Amino acid sequence: MVVFSRLALAAALLIAPAAHADARPSAKLVRCSEGDCLLIRGTRSSAAQTITINGRAVAASGGRGWKVRVSVAAVRGLASPFARTLDVAVVNAAGQVERRETVRLPVGLMGHTTELVSLVVRAR
Repeated sequence: MVVFSRLALAAALLIAPAAHADARPSAKLVRCSEGDCLLIRGTRSSAAQTITINGRAVAASGGRGWKVRVSVAAVRGLASPFARTLDVAVVNAAGQVERRETVRLPVGLMGHTTELVSLVVRAR
């Protein structure tokens, strides 16, 4: 039993870095100096690589584990109305896309609201 648990632990430790290295980018809504921002995180093989969102280069902080904060107003400029995803790519120094992923936006982020003057509810 001890041998099996040691083998299971060794297998888990060997698999964990590989699973982390292939992590897909994620996005979540956070507060920032501009108000509400979208925080997008991901990984890249080198800090010298550029990150693009929907084909536009953005300034990413961090090394291999990068993050980008984009104001919601800027996200609306990058994406189409009612978009549910963004295309995030890692581009090398030669301008070649090494990795392209689709990132899901938080639900309702790109939706529009309609202000109601009044709402009438009738009982039957």
